[in-house]
Amino acid sequence: MTSGYALNVRFTTRDADAAQRFDALVARTLEGIRNEPGTLVYVVHTPENAPLVRVFYELYADYDAFQAHERQPHTKQMLAEREQYLASTEVEFMTELTGKRPATTPTEGP
Repeated sequence: MTSGYALNVRFTTRDADAAQRFDALVARTLEGIRNEPGTLVYVVHTPENAPLVRVFYELYADYDAFQAHERQPHTKQMLAEREQYLASTEVEFMTELTGKRPATTPTEGP
C-alpha cells in the first residue's frame, strides 16, 4: 500500500467580503474536486473565533494523485483567482504514517 499524501493549508482572508468571495470560489472548485478519484478528503474548516481564516485539510491517495489534482482546470482556476482575497497563506505538506482514513468504494456499474 502506498502512503497517503496530505496538505494542511491555512488561508487568512483580507476582510469579511473577501472571505465570502473566497468561500464562493472554493464552492465552485469543489464541484470538480468531487470527481477526482485520488482525492480522498478535501475539507474546509473555519477555526472558532477566527472568522477570516479557512483551514483546508486535503488527503490524496498518494503524491501522484496530488499532482493530478494540481493539473485539473478547476484547481488551476482557483490558484489563479485566490490571491486577490488573501492576506496570507501557510502550507504544510504531510506524508501519512498511520490512522483511520475513508474507505474507498468501487464505482458502481450501469
